[in-house]
Amino acid sequence: MTTPTSASFSRRRFVKNIAAAGIGFSIIPRYVMGRGFTAPSDRITLGFIGTGKQARGLINSFAPKAQAVAAADVDAQKLALFKSNTEKLYAAGKGLAGFKTLDTYADFRELLARRDIDAVVIATPDHWHAVHTIMAANTGKHVYCEKPLAHSIEEGRAMVNAVKRNNIVLQTGSMQRSWKNFRQACELVRNGYIGDVKEVLVNVGKPAIADDLPEQPVPAALNWDAWVGPAPFKAFNAELAPPVEKDIFPNWRNYREYGGGILSDWGAHMFDIAQWALGMDRSAPVQFYPPDGKEHQYLTMVYANGVVMKHQDFGRNFGVRFIGSKGTLDISRDYLDSNPANIATAIIPDNAVRLYHSDDHYQDWLDGIKNNRQPICDVETGHRTASVCCLANITYWLNRPLQWNPEQEKFVNDDAANALVKANIRAPWKIV
Repeated sequence: MTTPTSASFSRRRFVKNIAAAGIGFSIIPRYVMGRGFTAPSDRITLGFIGTGKQARGLINSFAPKAQAVAAADVDAQKLALFKSNTEKLYAAGKGLAGFKTLDTYADFRELLARRDIDAVVIATPDHWHAVHTIMAANTGKHVYCEKPLAHSIEEGRAMVNAVKRNNIVLQTGSMQRSWKNFRQACELVRNGYIGDVKEVLVNVGKPAIADDLPEQPVPAALNWDAWVGPAPFKAFNAELAPPVEKDIFPNWRNYREYGGGILSDWGAHMFDIAQWALGMDRSAPVQFYPPDGKEHQYLTMVYANGVVMKHQDFGRNFGVRFIGSKGTLDISRDYLDSNPANIATAIIPDNAVRLYHSDDHYQDWLDGIKNNRQPICDVETGHRTASVCCLANITYWLNRPLQWNPEQEKFVNDDAANALVKANIRAPWKIV
């Protein structure tokens, strides 16, 4: 006979006592239901890890839907601004009545230790995503993690494993999947409106470069060692972590120690749409060719089915162009059009291939938590898109053709390339 745990005994006793008393109830306290459970009618409590410009935008999306109760950041000024902005939002009525204050922490581990927080929003530089996500998952907290999901392919796989091991719900912040025009474009491609797909052109920015910035004095409000965290230690430069009054998206994303260049920063949006349209959310291209000025004018990737994808500027800002045997289709945040023109406006019947329908990326995650289902851009999807970005960067860095096995997540007979698949995590941080 199995001895019940104290948690399971408490749940049984709670439900039995309520039933015996003939009391109806719609909200079950989360402590009664155990680790990781959120009742469908309960309001989800959030902690924010990272409170810079991206987080200050995300709180506007989450405040009406969930209850932010805590935030952590290594920059005291950014943390203070986030606290002030958040409390003003709730005071204005965009949240739960009775909200009083947002607790703040210089060390995210104190936030993760709180049992009253259901989920975390991770809006830190890319090199922190895996550590933050895995540590959050190990405490049973659900995760909304900004894109690109992972800084390396090994980190991404470790994140997938942690999400599955802890049975949590993770949403990757590739929110274009919850935009109508992007879903329409992908459904048109999936249903053959442009015929057989021959090529996909993805216009995003440049690959990552090494951090060679000169050293500058560290601001008093910033814990620089904690900002660097699991990355190789480099000297501070304001280009990486600008002061709070400089309201910009910081350029850490340009440097390979912390990000994947604009290739990854925007590739996590546009390669993501290419992957979705091609039905490759659980795979990747198998051949990679750097631009050589001859046969390959642009970085070229080839899927196992022969579809070619190029990192190419096709003259319409960041976006994706699908080239098929019956026409072309262009999609970005500014346009959805085609040649012939009637393809883009076609009405797709209900009995055709229809993709996951989400009109609100943030609510989709919260609904997933309440209903114990994975959202539109789950951890495996986010990992596979981030992997395409990593693979493209590796091809640029090594500047030679590469062969990739997406099932084994290894380059074929290439030790030098496989070394770049690995995570480079500075002690004492780990991805387990």
